[in-house]
Amino acid sequence: MSRVVVLILKVRDVSLVLNYDMAKSIEDYTHRIGRTGRAGKSGKAITFLTPEDKEVFYDLRQVLHESPISTCPPELDKHPDAQQKPGTVVQKRRQDETLYLN
Repeated sequence: MSRVVVLILKVRDVSLVLNYDMAKSIEDYTHRIGRTGRAGKSGKAITFLTPEDKEVFYDLRQVLHESPISTCPPELDKHPDAQQKPGTVVQKRRQDETLYLN
């Protein structure tokens, strides 16, 4: 039987958070990186992503674009799995359809 141990450290003046394992939700991700920039201070958060994290690519891209201080890496910005929310069905237009606009 395996156990999960969660260790929460309360350290002042954290200037860098390094995530080797991407959170499974954006809310958890935001909580993790929230250790930086406390009380008006600045900091950086670096997160490693793998193909197994593709379920959060879209939400992460949205959060980074909405942030006034963060930037979205081009690899994530252009990644196919970051273009639409997982589970979204995108209907493609058939080539033989004619589209009439008024």
